[in-house]
Amino acid sequence: MPPRLNARQREAIQHLDGPLLVLAGAGSGKTQVITQKIAHLIKECGFEPRQIAAITFTNKAAREMQTRVGKLVSRQAADALQVSTFHALGARILREEAAAIGYKPRFSIFDASDALAVIAELAGGADKARLRQTQGILSNWKNARILPESAARHASNETEKLAARLYPAYEATLKSYQALDFDDLVLRPVLLFMEKPEIAQKWQNRFRYLLVDEYQDTNACQYGLLKLLTGARAQFTAVGDDDQSIYGWRGADAANMERLAEEFTRLKIIKLEQNYRSTLRILSAANNVIAHNAKIFEKKLWSELGQGEPVSVTICPDNEREAQSVVTRLQAHRLTHQGKWSDYAILYRSNHLARLFEQQLRDQRIPYALSGGLSFFDKAEIKDVLAWLRLLANPDDDPAFIRAAITPRRGIGTQTLQTLGNYAGGRHLSLFHAARETGLSQHLSPRQLEPLSGFCQFVDRMERRAQQASVDTALAELLSGIGYERHLQEHEDARVAQDRWDNVCEFTHWLGKKGFAEGKNLIDLAQRIALIGVFDKEDAAAPDAVQLSTLHAAKGLEYPHVFLVGVEEGILPHRESVESGKVEEERRLMYVGMTRARQSLSIFYCERRKQKQQWLSVKPSRFIDELGHGDIRFLGGKNQPVLDKAALSARIAALKNLLASGGAT
Repeated sequence: MPPRLNARQREAIQHLDGPLLVLAGAGSGKTQVITQKIAHLIKECGFEPRQIAAITFTNKAAREMQTRVGKLVSRQAADALQVSTFHALGARILREEAAAIGYKPRFSIFDASDALAVIAELAGGADKARLRQTQGILSNWKNARILPESAARHASNETEKLAARLYPAYEATLKSYQALDFDDLVLRPVLLFMEKPEIAQKWQNRFRYLLVDEYQDTNACQYGLLKLLTGARAQFTAVGDDDQSIYGWRGADAANMERLAEEFTRLKIIKLEQNYRSTLRILSAANNVIAHNAKIFEKKLWSELGQGEPVSVTICPDNEREAQSVVTRLQAHRLTHQGKWSDYAILYRSNHLARLFEQQLRDQRIPYALSGGLSFFDKAEIKDVLAWLRLLANPDDDPAFIRAAITPRRGIGTQTLQTLGNYAGGRHLSLFHAARETGLSQHLSPRQLEPLSGFCQFVDRMERRAQQASVDTALAELLSGIGYERHLQEHEDARVAQDRWDNVCEFTHWLGKKGFAEGKNLIDLAQRIALIGVFDKEDAAAPDAVQLSTLHAAKGLEYPHVFLVGVEEGILPHRESVESGKVEEERRLMYVGMTRARQSLSIFYCERRKQKQQWLSVKPSRFIDELGHGDIRFLGGKNQPVLDKAALSARIAALKNLLASGGAT
């Protein structure tokens, strides 16, 4: 057992006598506990690596965990582990048990945009905002294990009633496409295990020990999957922090931690309260804030990293001056401490707050990275290629068939597709299989049939090549065969066409590397591709740039210096959360933001804020008072005006001159 572990960490690693809940405070070394426990199970307890499943909430966290375990055990042992998200584990179960749910193993996985398209088609003329609300309702119902037959009982407003009416048709449409949405990847294994205990027992025997990270973020369905996978043995370790439960809006329920204690009478609870990240002053302020929440489990973080700088609270006249003050103070601090830009993060409750900070950073020519934005996989050119891959993996995927048939155009017109769709619907066939039937010739002319037949033959050829050839070769043949580069050149100006083609090349290069490293063919990769949420640029070094991020996106990260901005009533806590009685989750969000800071924490709020050309008076967040005033440094306001832009610029120039002359080190 490594000597760096504290007593509570060692206890958590060594405990095997029944279920375990590790209450891991922010910065308390929970990932080390999980990875060391996996190594302990393999090296000291006789578990085979393939008998261990570790479940995380993001692909990035899964990769990091696998890498860290790989440094503690052999490469062969690390590769044999099941380290994945709940959704990836569910997909693995469903691929193997597809026949039991009436699916083929090569079913498609619909992402949010695919699912929204199905909902839009079923709903008819509903506006986009209502369609997205409907999609969110269906998702939350699935996460809560509410099925179509009982949905109407849970509908309390018109949008929910619409969702309840669409739910059965939505499920039937997915089934006809041999597709599942993301929520199905957890719901379907739960339903399968409940209906067929023998299949549940098979998977219980396969995974003899489960570890779940970020347990406070589980929803009802994920909790059900944990229970059904562990069975009567209940050999699992759940690691979480109820003070960092910030995803209630997507179905996460911190009460799942309480349910463990109620439903597993042998549950052992171990608290990790020593923080290895933040100074005492930061932790004291964070503890003061979170103490105002009702507690499921009492804990209080402490640190041996010293008192550190006082937490500062700066009152700004308005949001423009707030952005100026933050950026100038950040510049001055970096110059004084000779740090890196990447040591600094500006965190905020909502994305719209980023704009003024971006403008200030650009004005000062400071590099920055913005969290969120369009995912690589959501770019049109990548979705075009993905449609082809989905079709090769599952010819019954009708949305993929339509996108592939018209991108690039292959002489298959809209009228041809409409006629094919009507014929396929009447015959209860997928579009691909309907296109192969001789009876279709009675509905389409030879001129319409010829390009459709050629398209299907090309799909057949590429499906064979995708199974036989290397990923690189198969992709090159596919892109050449459909003329995708030429398609871009014909439909975009030269610069945009080149940028989009570069994205395609980067994507295919990444797939080729992945196929080679994992020994997979293109069909294997195509079946898994929908589970990859973020493009994995493994060779790209993290830029030296200030990080701009929402509080939700910053969870799990840490920075030497954090600027927490817009801490005002209506923003943090958010107005809608206050109106719906969810202030406790907003307080946890504040706590998460504060505990990202290692050495310094600077909090900002405004006296008035410009919104849509109007100046509004605003109040400081209630969380400001909750910080406690004993060790907090207040700046600005009526008695201490924040420096104007000219004075701030002069201060920066003076610092630069001082450093240039050797007056500081």
